[in-house]
Amino acid sequence: MISSLRGTVLRASGSALVLEVSGVGYLVNVTPEHALSLRVGDEAFVHTSLVVREDALSLFGFEDAERLEVFELLLGVNGVGPKSALGVLAALTPDQIAAAVQADDDSAFRKVSGIGPKTAKLIVVSLAGKLHVTTRVAAAPATAAPSTSVADDVRIALVGLGWPEKTAAQAVADVFEELGDAASDAAASSVPALLRRALALLGPAAQHPAGARR
Repeated sequence: MISSLRGTVLRASGSALVLEVSGVGYLVNVTPEHALSLRVGDEAFVHTSLVVREDALSLFGFEDAERLEVFELLLGVNGVGPKSALGVLAALTPDQIAAAVQADDDSAFRKVSGIGPKTAKLIVVSLAGKLHVTTRVAAAPATAAPSTSVADDVRIALVGLGWPEKTAAQAVADVFEELGDAASDAAASSVPALLRRALALLGPAAQHPAGARR
């Protein structure tokens, strides 16, 4: 099992990286963004996953262990192959994937080439509870959502889905205000429940958060 490689970049273009390690050139499949970040002649380190098929041995490389973990989780979803899993990571960051799963929103995955509606739904169901939003963004203004870990998680999830920080913070604040005393109820104040309420408050545009920036 090849779990990582460190060597000299011989080629990095499209979604292919050729890394020379001790005189041997390894072809590694990477995301286009990852390939663009590398320069020929530089030393590079990648976390790798070796995918074994009857007719091929293929290496997939990632800039960090988090992306590798998400890739391998995606491979466990029925109907998701290594190329499709890499396509998901090319289109979405681990935090965006986690946020979409938390929100039970499969629309982000349906936009990835090779992922149909059924497979997109399977990704959300299969990854539920296995991923967590880890990115921390700047603290919201004092007038925004209550400074609880749950509120922060919901705000971060909305930002991960593409909403501006200020819009996300206000949506969470509105949800807590709407809940009132019910906010103390464990089921009503869970991250998934609050995230669904926030998306409902944001309205139909929640399917296309980029539009909120216009």
